[in-house]
Amino acid sequence: MTTKSEMTSKIFTALADPTRRRLLGLIAEKGQATATTLSNEVTVSRQAVVKHLIFLKEADLVSNNRQGREVRYTVRPQQLDETAKWMANLAKDWDKKLEALKLQAESAKSD
Repeated sequence: MTTKSEMTSKIFTALADPTRRRLLGLIAEKGQATATTLSNEVTVSRQAVVKHLIFLKEADLVSNNRQGREVRYTVRPQQLDETAKWMANLAKDWDKKLEALKLQAESAKSD
C-alpha cells in the first residue's frame, strides 16, 4: 500500500518532467488518447510515450482502458485536485508565517 506522502512524491516526480506534463495536457484536451495519437504530437517515440504514460499511471494521474487493440488513457483529476489543495494549504501556512515575520520586523523597527 502506498502512503499519501509516497503518492505525493510520485505525483511531483511525474509532473517534474516536461514531456509528461505535455502528455497529461494533451490527454486532458482530448478527453482521452492513445499512445500512438500522443506520439504524433510530441518529439519522442511511441515507445517513450508509453513509458511516460506508465509513469503517469503509477502516479495515479491517468487511467487506461483497453478497447480492442487500443489502450486509451484519460486524466484522473482527483490526484491533481488533492495535490493542488495540499499546495494551497502549504502556501497559506507560509503566508501566515511571513505575515507574522513582517509584523515582528515592523514592531522591532518602531521600538
